[in-house]
Amino acid sequence: MISQFDNISIVLVEPQGSRNIGSVCRAMANFGFSDLRLVNPQVDHCAHEARQMAVKAGSLLEQAQVFGSLEEALADCSLALGTTRRFGKYREAFLHPDQAAEYYLPRAPHGRVALVFGREDRGLLTSELDLCQRFITIPTSDALPSMNLAQAVAVCLYDASRVAHRLSQNGEKATGRKILSSSRVLESMYGHMRRTLLDIDYLNPDNPDHILRSFRRIFGRAGLNDREVRILRGLWSRIDYIEEQRRILARQNKKKED
Repeated sequence: MISQFDNISIVLVEPQGSRNIGSVCRAMANFGFSDLRLVNPQVDHCAHEARQMAVKAGSLLEQAQVFGSLEEALADCSLALGTTRRFGKYREAFLHPDQAAEYYLPRAPHGRVALVFGREDRGLLTSELDLCQRFITIPTSDALPSMNLAQAVAVCLYDASRVAHRLSQNGEKATGRKILSSSRVLESMYGHMRRTLLDIDYLNPDNPDHILRSFRRIFGRAGLNDREVRILRGLWSRIDYIEEQRRILARQNKKKED
């Protein structure tokens, strides 16, 4: 049976507890999600404790894909939303789980969506959040703001299920949206952009991510397709060419002066 959530992946980064992984599988099965991705799990995700907590969702444990890095896990994803409680300078685009669902559900039919959850003890690293286009935060008490991993997943999936039902009832469909570029394509573009902007001294070589994170947010919100990525890379390539010609001319002029 095809689920409306088949194109949505649940990604756990370095999960540390087998019971948590099993509980995540049970929550996924409760709400109709089936694609679990584990990044460098610190425990055996098919251990007895995990199966105990998964109850009748043990098949999701067996089908889970394991990756060595978050970048690999997101390679075929067009949109990644990272969960975090860290309100940093560059994290203005926070969404509550229901708002996030309203954002990604219409996009899911046209490109795989990933909901990314961090480690139980310290969440997602800044470098991992850089791979996400939007951020999800669950409103909790300041006295104890961080939720248990499995509980956080359950809250997000419940809101996704609730919003999906409402969209279905209202007859809202994701028609006419463009097919978005995968994370692999976007990361290649960002790497090209980094090299180009460093080459023309636009970025601070000691802290290039200061500006690059803003570009990631801008392009992430825009939702680029492959044609748009090619246009941008054509721009970077043109800048590369002009800069190289400028340097050749500068060397020739210097030789004449010598």
